[in-house]
Amino acid sequence: MTRETKAYLVHLFTAIGAVCAMLAMLAAVEEKWGLMFLWLVVAFVVDGIDGPLARRYDVKANAPQIDGVLMDLIIDYLTYVFIPAYALFKSGILPDWTGWLAIIVIVFTSALYFADTRMKTKDYSFAGFPGCWNMVVIVLFATDPNFWITLGIVVALAVAMFTPLKFIHPVRTERWRAVSLPLAMAWTGFAGWAAWEDFHPGSWAQWGIVATSTYLLFAGILQQLIPARVRPA
Repeated sequence: MTRETKAYLVHLFTAIGAVCAMLAMLAAVEEKWGLMFLWLVVAFVVDGIDGPLARRYDVKANAPQIDGVLMDLIIDYLTYVFIPAYALFKSGILPDWTGWLAIIVIVFTSALYFADTRMKTKDYSFAGFPGCWNMVVIVLFATDPNFWITLGIVVALAVAMFTPLKFIHPVRTERWRAVSLPLAMAWTGFAGWAAWEDFHPGSWAQWGIVATSTYLLFAGILQQLIPARVRPA
């Protein structure tokens, strides 16, 4: 199999995320929230794998007719932003005007952020909160906090998109990757577990998802506060 063929197969693999988005949306319309998040977790796994594959097989050089970055952004907006925002509104977690405010804030600010050419830092982290609303909303479903707390979290993270705060990419950010990558994989497992159990309030999955989410949310900010050690020449 040639490298060109492998590169095109990577694009086909990335496109699976669009199928997951449609299946998640269909589940959301029927208010099957556990099933919806299971499909979003599958899309999250695809998104985590396709990047390393794309770099390995150099899809820009070997399959240039398809813009993998653009396709990835389209799918990410659906699975990271649009569908989770719909779920947050339709589920009633944020009632009345708070739900309207949340979905407008989420989709508007995320559209601006996804188009921002400055979103990546030199160490392949994100400058500002990267619009991972799928990760945020699944934690809200699992923990069911007071709606004022939920609204506060949404507004704070929307504002954080446009700040110099750093948020790690668990695969590409080299610093602390030995911790970040296993915890990101653990988060995926806990998220799938919580969704599979339809967010049962007594499940250990909710504690696991909160613990791993806390690390992934604040690791980049801690890296800004704790200077990296300079390796001797």
